Amino acid sequence: MTRFLFRISAVALGLVFVTLAAGTAQAQQKIGYIDSDYILNNMPDYATIQQQLDRMAQTWQTELDEAKAELDDKFREYQARELLYTNEERQRRRQEILQEEEDLERLRVKYFGPEGDIFLQQEQLMRPVQERILQAINTVATSEGYDYIFDSAGDFLFMFKRDQYNLSDTVLRELGIDVESTRG
Repeated sequence: MTRFLFRISAVALGLVFVTLAAGTAQAQQKIGYIDSDYILNNMPDYATIQQQLDRMAQTWQTELDEAKAELDDKFREYQARELLYTNEERQRRRQEILQEEEDLERLRVKYFGPEGDIFLQQEQLMRPVQERILQAINTVATSEGYDYIFDSAGDFLFMFKRDQYNLSDTVLRELGIDVESTRG
């Protein structure tokens, strides 16, 4: 459901390649990469957060489904009795149904919209995990002398990558996660 929020901007990537291509007398740059999806999927915290978010989403979806079913019943009732209503009563009931449809849509957007409650909860719950991962990446990069670390799970296309520069397991070990026990 979530994509990890670590993404290098195109400008930064361009600067890295310009720096590398400059061919100046600088020391060779050391570059590594991680797979943030792999790291997240091996973190117990992430699985717990996903379960919490899934439960919230299910609760809200059930609420929306029940409200939609009630609205559908109300509309069917209106259709069945439409001919019995006066013009004014027909107009009033149609307006009520339209208003309830709009209210339902507003509630759906409140829960699941681009800046809805599920997004805000995800952001809030994931922030500590992301900060831990960033700290671990920083520690690994500093201790092992890396100048740049990219995320291969991101939107950038890696045409080739050597496994020896994959720091994902090292980052997981820095986070205190036994990489060998998570495989299997």
